[in-house]
Formats: sequence, C-alpha cells, structure tokens
Amino acid sequence: MHNIGMKVDGGGPMAMEETVETSAATATAEAEAGATEAGATETTQLETAEAGTITYPIAPGYRVNVRSGPSTTSKLIKVLPYDTRVPIRCQRRGQKISGPYGTTDIWDSIAPGQYVSDAYVKTGSDGFITVVCAG
Repeated sequence: MHNIGMKVDGGGPMAMEETVETSAATATAEAEAGATEAGATETTQLETAEAGTITYPIAPGYRVNVRSGPSTTSKLIKVLPYDTRVPIRCQRRGQKISGPYGTTDIWDSIAPGQYVSDAYVKTGSDGFITVVCAG
C-alpha cells in the first residue's frame, strides 16, 4: 500500500491511500438578491494563485503527495502542507485511488510534471472539470 495523504486523528498521523406568496416584482427582487449573495459566496470561496487562476482546496486534515505521474508508483516530488489550495492545469486518467472525495482514476496536474489524485481535491465534480492533459 502506498501513502497518498496523511490525516491527523487525535494528534497522531494516520496513513490514508469532498411561504408566503408576494407580488411578481418582490419575488424577482428577492431572487436577484439571493443570486447575488450566492455568487459573492462562491467567488470568495474560490481563491486564486495568480490573477485568473482558480484554485481548489485539498481535503481538510490531509497532507497530499505530489507525484511525477498519475500513480503511486510515480516519483514523489513533494508533500503538500495542510490546508493547501491547488490550481488544476489539466487532468488525466491514471491509477484508481480512494480518498475523502470518493474513488477515482482522475489525477489533477497542478504544475508541469506534478500530479495529485482528484480523490483528495474538492472540485465539486466526480468527472473532469478542465481539459485532458496532452500525452
């Protein structure tokens, strides 16, 4: 078994391989206000690494391994710290991994030659959210 992430549990690390009817004008105004509030919340939750780059949170309580390819046998490049957000450049299929956001064979490229399993990234989707990596 290969370690994909670490979860702290009780202080020690544990290896782990996301009415009342109103007039039409009032209802429209309330709907628009609700949409604005929802949009504002969504915008504040998606921080950016660089201008225009959306980042996604790594599962809380996990330190995730960054690999040179989409499998646990690929070279370990680094380990992301807790509470990290990552950009997703592209995605590709690879080794199937189980994590806090399900079981998937999708891996996210966070930089050239650097991959993390999508099972540890909160993208809000079970499928691809961006382009497929070349190669």
